[in-house]
Amino acid sequence: MCHAGPRKLLPVVLGASMLIPLPLVAQDADTTTLAPVIVHGADDGENGLATAPVSNGALGTRNALNTPFSITSVGEEALADRQVSSLGEVFARDASVIAVGNSYNSRPSTLVVRGLQLDAFNSYKIDGMSIVNYGVELPLEQFERVDLLKGPGGFMYGFGSPGGIVNYVTKKPTEDFLASVDVGYRSDSIFQEHVDMGGRVGPDKRLGYRLNYTHEQGDTYNDGSINRDSFSLALDLRLTPDLLWTFEGLYQDRETDGTVQAVALPAARYTGNGLPDTISGRTQLSTDGSGYHAVSKFAKTGLQWKFAPTWTASVDYSFSQAIRTYKEETLNLLNEAGDYDDYMYDQKNAYRFNQLQAMVQGQFATGFLTHEVVLGAATQTQANDFNSNSFYGSIGYGNLYDGARPSPYTGSRTPQMYRGAEYEQDALFASDTISIGEHWSLLAGARYISYRQHSINAAGVAGEAYKKHPLTPTFALMYKPAAGTTVYASYVESLEQGSTVGSQYANAGATLAPLKSKQYEFGIKTAQSDWGASAALFRIERGTGYVNNANEYVQDGEGRIQGLELAGNVRVARDWDLQANAMWLSAKYQTGNAALEGNRLPGSARFIASGQVTYALPALPGLSVAAGVKYVGSSNLDSANNLTVPSYYTVDLGAVYRTRIATKNVVLRAAIDNLTNRRYWYYVGENSILPSPSRTVSLNAQVYF
Repeated sequence: MCHAGPRKLLPVVLGASMLIPLPLVAQDADTTTLAPVIVHGADDGENGLATAPVSNGALGTRNALNTPFSITSVGEEALADRQVSSLGEVFARDASVIAVGNSYNSRPSTLVVRGLQLDAFNSYKIDGMSIVNYGVELPLEQFERVDLLKGPGGFMYGFGSPGGIVNYVTKKPTEDFLASVDVGYRSDSIFQEHVDMGGRVGPDKRLGYRLNYTHEQGDTYNDGSINRDSFSLALDLRLTPDLLWTFEGLYQDRETDGTVQAVALPAARYTGNGLPDTISGRTQLSTDGSGYHAVSKFAKTGLQWKFAPTWTASVDYSFSQAIRTYKEETLNLLNEAGDYDDYMYDQKNAYRFNQLQAMVQGQFATGFLTHEVVLGAATQTQANDFNSNSFYGSIGYGNLYDGARPSPYTGSRTPQMYRGAEYEQDALFASDTISIGEHWSLLAGARYISYRQHSINAAGVAGEAYKKHPLTPTFALMYKPAAGTTVYASYVESLEQGSTVGSQYANAGATLAPLKSKQYEFGIKTAQSDWGASAALFRIERGTGYVNNANEYVQDGEGRIQGLELAGNVRVARDWDLQANAMWLSAKYQTGNAALEGNRLPGSARFIASGQVTYALPALPGLSVAAGVKYVGSSNLDSANNLTVPSYYTVDLGAVYRTRIATKNVVLRAAIDNLTNRRYWYYVGENSILPSPSRTVSLNAQVYF
């Protein structure tokens, strides 16, 4: 296991603080959710991020209010104040999103959005470029914002899950010198140190830089451990007043021990009629000898040229890689008494992306019509390397409740790597947003993709190749009845790359064919000086998959997902802010396997809601406290709808205090997550669950120099 050693970075230790945990936020001026829209703390007059530019791939850069899709953005200040440690916590206040896994299990968290799990290979971007997010928890301290575009992103980004696209925006060079240091603590004994520096140097300050480093180490609440180092560097060089060179690089080495991937209930072996009784999140489930080590790399460089007052051109190249070496356990439950067969997956794999993209964006007028045009081309390759000398099998039996676990795993294998799959995408895309007067605008766009995929087994025998040349269109009509308000109707199509079957299934490692999806959405969103609100009605039609009686994950048929999202926030008094967020969802199998038609899709709760209240204490300026609750309705664990994951709720408390100490700006943060220490099971995949995180305390102190 990794043990917390001396703090290796900072000589500064400052007292404790407060955060706004999972669904909480205290006047986050840099947090906006649109459709659902939540604008926090409009004191700055900027409506949070509602009017801030957001990169939308082939749609170009535009603010969320002018985008005819649902977007949630969480900014740097909110990420820090809430002491977010995982992607699942980033969007925890959004009722359309639930986390799958968490930062302190062997598999870090991914997202289920609108009842659909995101694709680890195509649903995640850094600065709009493709990354590998399979089994990777990116270092959130290194980003200035995380955006979530809900629904199919085929036109905007190419292949991807119809649930949405997550885009991490790296911290950029600052105009003025910036330097901050923060130290943090998290239950049980995890310590973290972080440095953030930025500024401009050289003649006329033409060279900008931003440097971040984070170290995290210690013992987790579930008797595991973590050891993480992450580093990022952003540079830009103003070659001329109109020509800018940029570079963004990120590296992370992250290791966890003593954790499990999932508690599985395989249909062919589990004899229970319901889930077993809940257990404490502090329960040690793994056997000695397990561990998960992931190394992540990302680099991007490009040129941006403003060649006319309203026209820009850009070209960018990026490289992304994830190398994972792990001895990972899945506890296959046999009955409701908690007996399980412990399966170990001793494996190594590596995934790599290379992407090149060129784009032109500009405006022009034809008579009384104004056009905002985006034209572009992109090429992308993905390579998956697997290990033929892996092990997957039972290492013994145990029980969830009596502490019985298998003997320590002592296997040692020398990896023998081979190229298992390759994917290629070449794309052309174009869009035109036509403004008709002050109130109406029409969007039309399309992306043409030449897609190729093929797989190879360990013996070097090629599998069936797959080729496709889809055209994915999008259309939208927008109406602005007043400033700060948009009503829209949109349609978009997408193709989802065939997934790689997970290790808990009998056909683990198999590569599946792509799936097609469509989305219809009607919504309204508004961001005003002291309140914001939104509503979005959507329907998604998507090819589906399920686990059959042989415990194989297969694709067949179509699912229909329909839902309504509502959100609002209001400053009810000078020191009080209220928020509410809800989603109603119907997600069912429509065609395909006759035995499944009409069944609910696994992991899709019918109702999710969150709310919070934030209070700024007038007696102590700079101090704000918050309390919030999130409710997740029941969902089905399996496609046959034989097992149900019960509903649950969590309560969180937190606060932030901004002050000055010895002429330095200081921020103190603290939080209690899962205040009531509620026990529940939560969904992490079809036929797979995990116990809820226990009550945790987080403290952080940050000093600006």
